[in-house]
Amino acid sequence: MKWGPLLGCTALIILIILFQWPKLNQDQKKEKAALIILSALGWIMANLLLFFPDIPGPTELVDWIYRPLGKLIE
Repeated sequence: MKWGPLLGCTALIILIILFQWPKLNQDQKKEKAALIILSALGWIMANLLLFFPDIPGPTELVDWIYRPLGKLIE
């Protein structure tokens, strides 16, 4: 298991949150929720790419969807 990059990614996300959290006002609850959610999604995606580097990207999904349409046009 790749513990070094996993811990590095986790530490980086925690530092980003700790740096940005005090800059948000107490009444900015939606912004704080967005910070946590987007950071968590980024952490999950980074770790998925770390452990499964051959995951197809979003361009391959778009290509898979529109390839039949391209064949119809030709």
